[in-house]
Amino acid sequence: MRVISGSARGTKLNSIDDISTRPTLDRVKESLFNIINSKIEDSTILDLFAGSGAIGIEFLSRGCKKAYFCDKSSKAVEMININLEKTKLAQNAVVMNKDYIQCLNSLKSQKIDIIFIDPPYKANIAVEAIKLILSLKLLNEDGIIIVETDELERELENFKKLDIEIYDCRKYGRANLIFLS
Repeated sequence: MRVISGSARGTKLNSIDDISTRPTLDRVKESLFNIINSKIEDSTILDLFAGSGAIGIEFLSRGCKKAYFCDKSSKAVEMININLEKTKLAQNAVVMNKDYIQCLNSLKSQKIDIIFIDPPYKANIAVEAIKLILSLKLLNEDGIIIVETDELERELENFKKLDIEIYDCRKYGRANLIFLS
């Protein structure tokens, strides 16, 4: 796993050797960033269920001004901090060792431009996270939420019940990216 582009391009990131953490594949990451590239510069992002921090680090490397990383695993938080130091991007990062509900509640005074949600597959909690994001009004008016899931149909059905627009879906093998605004 490596940083694909930007100031930390080519830096190899450490990952967690744990079956509960599943890194986003480089080809999925590359496609994701090609789709949202114009929205990254000077943005504030949240990498929810951050794992090793690879997604948030990619945002920082490409010019986002602030990245929040959240994971309830202390192993994951340790790995995020190691990777931020390795890429020299720690100064624009806030790392939180909290579950997603505590994290979102602690950010309620912030406005976020891009929220990346990659919960453990089969967990069925993306919709609950989005409900909380919407109720706390965390997302900027023109902000986007991106959900990575292996349960596309379930998530699409759940998201249709929310006051949010599904504007794009992409499939990459088992992984699916859903773009919401």
